[in-house]
Amino acid sequence: MRLSHFRFGASLYALLSITFWGGSFVSTKAVLDKMDPFSLLVVRFGIGALFLLGLVVLFHYPLSIKLAYLPHLLILGILGVFVHQVVQASALLTIQASDAGWLISLSPIFTVLLSLIFLQEKLSIGKVAGISIAVAGVLLITTVGHGRSIGFSLSIGYFLMIASTLNWAVYSVLLKKLAIPMPSLVVTFYMSMIGFIMTLPFFVRNKGLKQLATLESEHWAHLLFLGIFVSAVAYWYWAKALEVMQASQVSVFMYFEPLATLIAAIILLNERFMASSLLGGCLIIFGVMLVQERFRLGKPFK
Repeated sequence: MRLSHFRFGASLYALLSITFWGGSFVSTKAVLDKMDPFSLLVVRFGIGALFLLGLVVLFHYPLSIKLAYLPHLLILGILGVFVHQVVQASALLTIQASDAGWLISLSPIFTVLLSLIFLQEKLSIGKVAGISIAVAGVLLITTVGHGRSIGFSLSIGYFLMIASTLNWAVYSVLLKKLAIPMPSLVVTFYMSMIGFIMTLPFFVRNKGLKQLATLESEHWAHLLFLGIFVSAVAYWYWAKALEVMQASQVSVFMYFEPLATLIAAIILLNERFMASSLLGGCLIIFGVMLVQERFRLGKPFK
């Protein structure tokens, strides 16, 4: 009974993280009209780090870390925060927020592929079918929905978005495997600080202060949401969920992120709803569920 209680709590943490991240594409898209991706990320990480530091002090967590775990924190911070967020912010310069939300659903598929390569897990017929269906959904969103033909006419933003999903799969597996013996709140604080420090030189180079001066109240509202809930709380809750459940189990909740993104984009950005995006998104989700073996179509290959 106690284990089920912990699993329910972990599921809630993962669902909240996904909800915040689903809305993050909309807020990022809104602020990119006024700021470049790097300057935006500096402000995000700065706000997130300050918020997390306040929580660390409030809960009386020690900030000291052993030198042996410093490389682990650097790897997680670079991959999960700096690289992941820079690539996503760059992708949103050329694609719609709702499409980005659908494409992020490919992350669990990459998690399975990484497990196949590095953990020698068996590949079933269902997983092969799921990957194929999900790829078909991606092509439907990135080509048919925008009147493009399949080929090199695809926007670079879609490729960047897909690359970010692969990067996130690597991050989630590493976060679970490294299992740094520190409170998840402290780990998240250090990762946010790494992201802030690494992007700060770009903020100076791109004259970020001048960009901040052009922001209106609605842009600051988006930045506060991105800093507190997306950069701080969501990463913290994702780490807490991984403390209880397996990485593949936590990744299942990413199925809900496209829905959160689509709803937020339609309401806040007045993005046009297209049936092809909905159909492509459904194919991606169904394909991901096949890969995660929510449905069984066959036995593993031998």
